[in-house]
Amino acid sequence: MRIVKQAPLTLRHWTRVEYDRLVELGVFEGEPLELIGGQLVVAEPHGAYHAAAISAADYAVRAALPAGWLVRIQLPLSLDDESEPEPDLVVVPGSPGDYYAAHPDRPALAIEVAESSLSFDRERKGSLYARAGIRDYWIVNLVDSVLEVYRDPEPDPSATYGWRYRSVTVPARSAVIAPLAFPSSRIAVAALLR
Repeated sequence: MRIVKQAPLTLRHWTRVEYDRLVELGVFEGEPLELIGGQLVVAEPHGAYHAAAISAADYAVRAALPAGWLVRIQLPLSLDDESEPEPDLVVVPGSPGDYYAAHPDRPALAIEVAESSLSFDRERKGSLYARAGIRDYWIVNLVDSVLEVYRDPEPDPSATYGWRYRSVTVPARSAVIAPLAFPSSRIAVAALLR
């Protein structure tokens, strides 16, 4: 019997600068990729239900926004030197013209609509967003038809990126929720879960 020694697997760690340069060169044209913690991750494909859920969340959030806020759908965030995720929705201050030179880096609210990516969005993206200091992170959980609300980021060495959210709540479908950045606005949870 021949014993084969296996070489350890080598992973290439990418920086955001390297990733952005490759995007500019068109290397990833048409590829649904995100840079998450230095790794290139293929984004979840969108079936009809998932796509409609993103649109429903966009409609509900946009209707509740006060002046001076912008909803961006599946566009990059510059979180740190090794991460440029593309959340399903983010709410950022300002207008589209404010982001011609650079992607936003600190959204007031990040929302992921999750089906097959649910555990990834909870563990990896949740830890990444907490590390970036995003105070309000919501997951529209299509598997269980609930909204998961993550708040109060804190260090946690056991979390994927060393941070997690201290507060995790699942409001009732009949509840109304207010984003932390604009507490006088109200969003019906049911409008996010259609």
